[in-house]
Amino acid sequence: MSGSRFPTLFISHGGGPWPWVDDMRPLFALSEASLRQLPQTLPGRPLAVLVISGHWEAPRFSVATAEHPPTLYDYYGFPAHTYQIQYPAPGSPQLARRVSALLGQAGIACDSDALRGFDHGAFVPLALMYPQADIPVLMLSLRSSYDPLEHLRLGAALQPLRDEGVLILGSGLSYHNMRGFGRPESLAVSMQFEDYLHRAVCATPQLRNEMLANWSAAPAARAAHPREDHLLPLMVAAGAAGDDIGRRLLLDRALEVVMASYRFG
Repeated sequence: MSGSRFPTLFISHGGGPWPWVDDMRPLFALSEASLRQLPQTLPGRPLAVLVISGHWEAPRFSVATAEHPPTLYDYYGFPAHTYQIQYPAPGSPQLARRVSALLGQAGIACDSDALRGFDHGAFVPLALMYPQADIPVLMLSLRSSYDPLEHLRLGAALQPLRDEGVLILGSGLSYHNMRGFGRPESLAVSMQFEDYLHRAVCATPQLRNEMLANWSAAPAARAAHPREDHLLPLMVAAGAAGDDIGRRLLLDRALEVVMASYRFG
């Protein structure tokens, strides 16, 4: 592991277990290539990956403490073999304690969950980035309040981890309206909202955080995100970015919408 500071990432993780579904995989070819190449762009091999997924929320922020987290099949209607996928990366109780301590220092309440495993917001990108599943992975929940300022503040509290060999990975989607996927009229909506997100990510940190905190006032915001569960991981990644300016890693197009991924630092 390099002694350099790790960036923070927001990844649009695509639809369900798409890398294991033959007729879906071509739709996300750009995303797959980007995720496979991503580790080569980092300062080195991380000691651990901290994942904030749009598929886990709790009344209070929670960390997963299992030493061997299970794989969670939190999707429906996919081929039978996609319910046999395993991503057997170890958990990291040590990192869970460190995260809890950092949040405590920031005055942020944090619970623990000894049963939580890897949902597809975690194992889909990680299986492409680190297919050997040999890097410890820690899951950290969203808070079901959906308050963007709370999630920006959460990210800010996690900043020290970037200098401790930890890759902070927010996993969601820059567009997430289940009724909109596959509809031609959704392309314009997703592009309009993505224009706002892109300008926010590339702005100075103060303006970035203001724009993200006020995301619901953006053009097409609620058409793109009726619920913001898949957007909040971006708030955490941006909060952990500190003074680092963001940039867009990837703009993919699938299911009649655009999906963006971002990097800070």
